[in-house]
Amino acid sequence: MSNHSRTQSLVFGIPWPELNDGLFYSDVVPHSDSELTLIDFYSRKYKNSAPLQGWLQRIQNGQISVDGRVVKDPNTILSGDSVLVYHRLPWKEPDVPHLLEVLYEDDDMVALNKPSGLQVLPGGLFQQRTVLTQLCWSVKKQNSTLNSQETHPVPVHRLGRGTSGILLCAKTKVAKTRLAAYFADGTSLVGATSNRKAARSGTRKISKIYRALVTGILVDDKVIIDQPIGIVRYPGVAKGLYVASPSGKPALSKVEVLERDEKQNCTLVQVEIESGRPHQIRIHLSFIGHPLLGDPLYIAGGEPRCFDPELVDESFAQDGGYQRPTNPVPGDCGYYLHAHRLVLSHPTTNEMIYITAPLSTILQTSDEANGSPGSVSINSGN
Repeated sequence: MSNHSRTQSLVFGIPWPELNDGLFYSDVVPHSDSELTLIDFYSRKYKNSAPLQGWLQRIQNGQISVDGRVVKDPNTILSGDSVLVYHRLPWKEPDVPHLLEVLYEDDDMVALNKPSGLQVLPGGLFQQRTVLTQLCWSVKKQNSTLNSQETHPVPVHRLGRGTSGILLCAKTKVAKTRLAAYFADGTSLVGATSNRKAARSGTRKISKIYRALVTGILVDDKVIIDQPIGIVRYPGVAKGLYVASPSGKPALSKVEVLERDEKQNCTLVQVEIESGRPHQIRIHLSFIGHPLLGDPLYIAGGEPRCFDPELVDESFAQDGGYQRPTNPVPGDCGYYLHAHRLVLSHPTTNEMIYITAPLSTILQTSDEANGSPGSVSINSGN
């Protein structure tokens, strides 16, 4: 496809199979861990994956091999340099959408309209049912040559599973490097006051504008939120949960009220983020007392709804891993947040690209027409 092509409502996607392929995790035993038992190795190194009894179950199920041989005795003594392989058995991932709309595509990049509920990259329960998998399958379907080495597009940023809208993907290594740098540069500019002024001076190569529906009525027409975002320990989130934290990293969001609904006690807003912290919009809007309508996790103050960092559920599922957390986690859906517009300098031509993803009815103002299509425009620039 030639540069600057406009895609006419191209939708692609392959239905998900009932079960995924499972996963294989390999380890080489370091000499410092020689003489450990098999159960000690896994229960100590991967305690976030399963409790002790869960790892015992996996070993006794024959899911772990040592140097190519299945071992079911948890007290097997390990030797340095031995190769361990744990096979996570195939499972049915939760139901999610599989269709993706192409908003823009050229030789360097593609912009997709991601539906709410679909995860971008593998993680947790979603190892196959992701945007990345559909991109890979799409390229394989297009290429009839079995030995084709053509790489598939890869996302250069993330959207939360419950967030819909524009997801930018790179098709070449050069585009991936430059687009990733655009996002990283925007975040790095948000810090000291002088850097914020630089961020607003037009030096940024990319601009992201979201639509969101929040609880309550925002009094001010425009609000700038610069609350830092940090990480706390949280049950069910191995790497920790992002929250509003004075000791966190700088983050900046600019909020503009589009419409107030006194009857429903909610406000439709536009949010431009000048940094890209995880769950930034959800955290920032909840921090000022206006969480996203339907957000199951974040409440006023930028904190999680249920917060007991010492509480850990030790029960385990059929595959030996921990049960799905009973408390809300970041991947839970139900809120209204949409990546609506993206403006960027093209990674190879420097032309300004404007991409718009269509809005659902609930995120439109009363004056906006229902079902307005997404659009792309291109201006020459330096």
